[in-house]
Amino acid sequence: MIHMKDKKVFYPDRIGSYFRVEWLSLTFVTLSGLLSNVGLLAAPWFEGWLVQCLADILGGNETAAKMAMLVLLYLAVTLTVQAARFVKRFYVRRFANNINRRMKGILYANLLRQNRGSLEKEGAGELMTKAISDVDDCVEGMRKFTTEVFDTGVALIGYAVMLFIYDRRLALLCLIFTPVSYFCAARMKKPVQRAGAAYKKAAGALSTATLDRAENAVTYRIYGCEDTRAERYEDALKNYEKTAVRSNVWQSALPPLYLVASEAGVLFILWFGAKNVLGTGWNVWDIAAFTTFLSCFTKLTVKSSKVAKLFNSVQKAEVSWKRIRPLMKMPEPLKAPEIPRPDDVTLDDLSFSYGDEPIFSGLSLTAHPGDIIGVTGPVACGKSTFGRVFLCEEPYGGSVRFGKKELSALTPREIAATVGYLGHDPELSADTLQNNVLCGSEQDPMRYLAATALKDEALAMENGIDTVIGSSGTRLSGGQAQRLALARTLAHPRPVLILDDPFSALDRKTEDAVFENLQEYAKDKVVFLISHRLYHFPLMRRIIFMEDGKTTVGTHDELLASVPAYRRLYESQTGGEQNEEKK
Repeated sequence: MIHMKDKKVFYPDRIGSYFRVEWLSLTFVTLSGLLSNVGLLAAPWFEGWLVQCLADILGGNETAAKMAMLVLLYLAVTLTVQAARFVKRFYVRRFANNINRRMKGILYANLLRQNRGSLEKEGAGELMTKAISDVDDCVEGMRKFTTEVFDTGVALIGYAVMLFIYDRRLALLCLIFTPVSYFCAARMKKPVQRAGAAYKKAAGALSTATLDRAENAVTYRIYGCEDTRAERYEDALKNYEKTAVRSNVWQSALPPLYLVASEAGVLFILWFGAKNVLGTGWNVWDIAAFTTFLSCFTKLTVKSSKVAKLFNSVQKAEVSWKRIRPLMKMPEPLKAPEIPRPDDVTLDDLSFSYGDEPIFSGLSLTAHPGDIIGVTGPVACGKSTFGRVFLCEEPYGGSVRFGKKELSALTPREIAATVGYLGHDPELSADTLQNNVLCGSEQDPMRYLAATALKDEALAMENGIDTVIGSSGTRLSGGQAQRLALARTLAHPRPVLILDDPFSALDRKTEDAVFENLQEYAKDKVVFLISHRLYHFPLMRRIIFMEDGKTTVGTHDELLASVPAYRRLYESQTGGEQNEEKK
């Protein structure tokens, strides 16, 4: 929650707060809405008198001048009403746009602050649906509610009052059918909500399938599995189409039925209204009164059908609101991260499991500032999982301490200030080289590009460091993308660095240059270097070897002597030669 200027509290998870914060727009909506909808009541009156005047002219009792005067007055009132209606719609749209922007800002902020594990579990397609479609549906429901309060609510009351003024008994009789449409709309609430929820779920699944096909199209084509993926996509598309049709049927097919139910009362008006004109009914009417009463009732029934349609829109908005409400919490203002001083990293009997599936266990190690700790092992042995333990996305066993503080006891913001993480898949934005490195900070990017042996290549590009690299670095080679992501990591120093396979796409010469710079950079940091390339492991103080859920910690020489799998892995890459620097 946050405090507004009017001393009231704004709660993002309460719909009423969004209305209150837009009080100024709603004030204009209220004033113009009352004027326009009360002014609408003049239309039936003018229509009645125009018909009466026409009948009098045909009977020789009136002149065309009176008709012209009535027409001019009718036009003036209509223009005034339409002007007020324009003002109302303008501010209703402003109200909706402001709410949409506010809701999406809060939702995006909370999504971005969730940990990677939670985001991956929910799925990109589902998150996109929540962030875009659900918010839009919520705001649309609020907009229609605000609009119909005046366009329907005020108008309905006004038309009903006019009907009772002309003939209260006939008004009661013909209005019997109007509540039927409301009752039907209320009864259809659950089917509408179920259809809407199924549609939202299918929309999220289709978004996920679409992203999958777009991101992995080349892979599917190369390995000949396009047909299989196409079938899965078609299944998702068919399910989306079915749920969309069902949802739209409930949304679109019901309002005409509500209108038919409401207009059944016109039969009573034709019968009893005719008697009033003939002088044998409950009241004595002229043609103007009959026409005005019939016009009022017709407009009232049209408005009442919109109320029923509004119910359906609100029900649809309720479905979306239930989906996003858990995320509608005002995030705390982000302060500049307070980077802690360098300190030891202590692993004590560290273990990790996905449910009942153990990944590794029994890992104990103490690393001091300046240490580069190598982490290696066979494919799928848990190396990357070990690196992500430091992000505290999932609960771990044992202990990970930075200094005297347990890592899992820190807030997400404190973890972000303590641990720098570079995953094995570089995450780059469709922006310039410079912006990808600095991410908004005020520094010189060249020193970090130089540290990753990317400076000369960056300057050789058509716009230098202002070259836009495309989404996910599509314009870069694999090695360039890795080095750019590493430069970004170095530009935002943390006392603990997790580097997951940063050299996998580099040639040996470039790797040597980057590692040498990394040694200098890490003199006051603890670095865990996860890699399957072991050229520089002899230079590391300690090495963690992972295999079959077990971990072995030692120096390079100790592992060569005691772990045959490590020896085989190292010798397969180096031919058994020791690193010259170590000699």
